[in-house]
Amino acid sequence: MSSLVHLAIIMDGNGRWAKKRNLPRAVGHLEGLKSLKKVLVGSINEGIKYLSLYCFSTENWKRPKEEVDYLMALFSNKIYGEIKTYNKLGVQIRFLGKRDGLPQKALDALDRAVEETKSNTALTLQLAINYGGQDEIARAVNKLISEGCKEVTPELIRSKFDNPDIPAADFIVRSAGEERLSNFLLFDSAYSELGFYDKLWPDWDEAMIKTVKEDYLKRERRFGGLL
Repeated sequence: MSSLVHLAIIMDGNGRWAKKRNLPRAVGHLEGLKSLKKVLVGSINEGIKYLSLYCFSTENWKRPKEEVDYLMALFSNKIYGEIKTYNKLGVQIRFLGKRDGLPQKALDALDRAVEETKSNTALTLQLAINYGGQDEIARAVNKLISEGCKEVTPELIRSKFDNPDIPAADFIVRSAGEERLSNFLLFDSAYSELGFYDKLWPDWDEAMIKTVKEDYLKRERRFGGLL
């Protein structure tokens, strides 16, 4: 198996983590943010170059307004607030998702984080916020249509993604035991390996990333062919 270059994670289980401890769901989201730092360090230690995190889907707007507002506040205040950490670690921030609908404060924080980390090279962190795989494909096709394209190809569609320079994920994993993609990276998951782990997201750390990489290296990727 080739090395693990791009790891994508569906972060799940914040609410369940809090419920098990009789705490508000907001506490689970805050703990999940703390685990992110550990996962970043673990990814860098394991030589992973790209890390994509499913932070907030286009469907998550259906959640209670109080929870959505709390998450938007986290994006607005915490992402930019961790700039020093990102720069110290050499992490470059990239945004993946639909800008329409996000609060301006969150967009401003994301844009500042992207700008102030653009020269970092240790790890590229792609934050999927207000993201949906179907929406990503539709937005790309609509861009092609607006440019007068008469016939699309997979290569043309991908060229209109938010970050077409980032390679497709080698390994897409999900925490908290659920076994579905939930509209994450639908186009780029065509030949990704998939992994599902019972551990809730707030309990993930550097050791968990080591485990994930070891699991990936046991896989045999064929891309439709034979070994």
